[in-house]
Parts: sequence; C-alpha cells; structure tokens
Amino acid sequence: MIADNVVEPVSRLFKLLNDPNRLRIILAIGKSSRTVSEIMQETDLPQTLVSFHLRPLRESGMLSAERRGPFVYYRVTEPRLINLLASLAGVPLKDDEKRDMEFPFPPMRFMRRWMKGGE
Repeated sequence: MIADNVVEPVSRLFKLLNDPNRLRIILAIGKSSRTVSEIMQETDLPQTLVSFHLRPLRESGMLSAERRGPFVYYRVTEPRLINLLASLAGVPLKDDEKRDMEFPFPPMRFMRRWMKGGE
C-alpha cells in the first residue's frame, strides 16, 4: 500500500491542476518565463482570470515569480512537470515539435477516449 504521505501531496497536485485554465497557463509558461501579458496572449484568457489562477499556482510553489523592472515573470519551478503533462496528453511541446518525441508516458486508453469526446 502507498503511504498517505505520498498520496496526499499527489492528490493536492491533481486538485490544483483540476481547472483547465490552470493547465493552459502552466503549458503557456512552459519551460520559459512569461509575463501576465504573454500568458494572456498565449491562452486568450482575460487578465483577471490569469491573475486569479496565478495566485494559487504561485502559493503552492508550482510557479515562482520574479520582478524585472515593471514586469513580473512567472516560471514553473519544476520543468519536468511540463514534460509529464505533455506526455500524458500525448502531445509534443512547442520546443519538441521539430523532433520525433517518444513519450515516456503514452496517453492512457481512457484519456484517448476523453480526448476524442468519449468515443
């Protein structure tokens, strides 16, 4: 049996990632640093919604924020999370589009069904 001290943090991670807009934001940031304006442009989400979702992501430690002049840049603190999310979805990252990427975690059968609309 898996210990609760392992299950609880993973459960909290999935609760945090439960909102599709949070996933959009994380994937928009990717392995680089982005400002709110760049995140808005990449996700087509309004500023208030981006800011609303950035707060819990930052407070959880999933994102870090760094002020550079008038801008705040957000970065994913654990870049392997980006690889995991892209791999679970079975999609290449923008940086990896030019390469044939073998996914360490191919999309699971049930995820492929969901991604196709429940077929």
